Amino acid sequence: MTDHQSVELAEEERCGGGRDDYATLIALGFDDDELQELGLWHPVTGAPEDLAEMYIRRSKKKDTVDALRGHVRDICRYARDEGKMIRHVWFEQRSASKAYVKRGEFNNATEAILDGTSKTLYVWKTSRLSRRGMGQVGPLLDEFDRRRARVVITMERLDSSKGSRMVLAILSEQAREQAKEIAEFTKNGIDSTKQAGRWPGGVTPYGLDYDKASGQLKRNAEYPRARHMAKLLLRGITPAKIANQFNMRGWRTRRGYLWSAQGIIHLSMSISWAGLIPDRERLTDEFGNPVDQWRRRSIPLLDRQGNPIPCGEYVVTFSEWLKIQAIIKRRSRPGTSIGDRTRGKRAATTLMTEVLKCPLCGGPMGNGGANYRCLTRINNGPSMCVGVATRRQRIDDAIGIMWRNHVVNLPADSPTILEIARGWLSYQDPAKEKRKQAVMAALDNAASRMTRLEKEFFVGGRMDESRYESLRNELEPQIVGMKAELEVLSRDSDLTPLRDGKALAKLWEREGIDGRRALVKAALVDVTLLPAKYKGDRTPIERRLRPNWRDKRTTLTDEVISNTFALVEKSSARRKSKIRTVAAPGA
Repeated sequence: MTDHQSVELAEEERCGGGRDDYATLIALGFDDDELQELGLWHPVTGAPEDLAEMYIRRSKKKDTVDALRGHVRDICRYARDEGKMIRHVWFEQRSASKAYVKRGEFNNATEAILDGTSKTLYVWKTSRLSRRGMGQVGPLLDEFDRRRARVVITMERLDSSKGSRMVLAILSEQAREQAKEIAEFTKNGIDSTKQAGRWPGGVTPYGLDYDKASGQLKRNAEYPRARHMAKLLLRGITPAKIANQFNMRGWRTRRGYLWSAQGIIHLSMSISWAGLIPDRERLTDEFGNPVDQWRRRSIPLLDRQGNPIPCGEYVVTFSEWLKIQAIIKRRSRPGTSIGDRTRGKRAATTLMTEVLKCPLCGGPMGNGGANYRCLTRINNGPSMCVGVATRRQRIDDAIGIMWRNHVVNLPADSPTILEIARGWLSYQDPAKEKRKQAVMAALDNAASRMTRLEKEFFVGGRMDESRYESLRNELEPQIVGMKAELEVLSRDSDLTPLRDGKALAKLWEREGIDGRRALVKAALVDVTLLPAKYKGDRTPIERRLRPNWRDKRTTLTDEVISNTFALVEKSSARRKSKIRTVAAPGA
């Protein structure tokens, strides 16, 4: 044996004979000798009928590792009696009852069956497979039956290929009902904990921590700064000024980030800051059915006498908390982003929000009333960025003219023209564009599966011809159908009418803020506003704009800039003339 072969053999022995699941098995507490005894040491190969996948799930931390090792041993003995070899052990700690929880290892185990690698999926018990009832188990069994594969529940000795589907259906529905009971017991336990004034869990507010001994909140090292913040809020100091003060002193949030006005407002809204148990509401799906997700509300949980339930120490008293809410509410403006948390999604009013960049910090500029202002200055204070500001209307006018001049001078095959056309079609019909992307992804997946299928048959020789033809006949109609749908979607989305710069310029004139925003973002990466040289600087605004076009090959010449400047001045003069005309009758 050569030295190279000796090194490879030693490495193979160290890594569990080369098995991909060796790290998982070692984490479960198995030693190498037991793995060899269980047949989980060397990688196994063979016909899919002789191979099997093992799925082990730990739903709660109280399920000990010893119990999990027992599950693995039971399944290995069962597989040995059936003459099957365990190809891979898939293990995860996930809930099997919540639809929004993604079980990656479960998906990997079933995918190995669906793509023909193995024919058997071993699970220790029905409840370890799923607690979502036949709504999940039924379609899975249908797919397995179609591929002549099976699910085997070793503890209950059920085999889906031997007429056990009815029993599986009953047991899976029973597991679903047990999940509801467990959720109800858990909810009652949490409710009892909260009624007793114990912290229900989750992130504690700034200045407070969770004391495991008492189960209540206690003040921590953050408390002096949190109390200082509360005093400033009670004095009517704005959250933006408080954020700036904290940032200037080098005080950071618990996670080391800069303070912002929004962060301070959200903190002050937390009823836990007043040392009280927060109330919560259950979320629902689109049909109004309750789901296993909850949201904390900015109101305290009340006891049977209607009093807030305390939970240990606090940063502010309840009366101080109410006063802070009143101060913030007085500053709120209905329908705006200032203190109004119920306004919903506001209609766009600015053209260049987040596309226009501050030259000092490089951050985005946003709506500041009649101006564009640096958002870092607004949210984190002048200690982080002195910021710049400029009139919103003249920026919008200048960008509009620059955009149209740039588009008109581009060739029809320009990447920018194509990007604008595609972006515009996506803006006009987002549902259709989303469907197109989904079909493209599904087509890629189907083509990849076809490639693997052909590799298994022609190269690996691990599949008989009848099985290959069966799978191929299933995949081909899918691929043909998706190609046809994609061709229709692409044909309907004809870019020809929009591949003319002049047509796009006319499109700009017809659109409102939302449409112009879509056109700007399709053509521009960002635009940097250079600062004024001095107060009252009369440098034309377009001379201070540095656009970063998506089409890097095309740049603005001095002639185009001069023409743009003339057009902006002309537009500004017309606007001033209209204002004077309207104001004259009432003068």
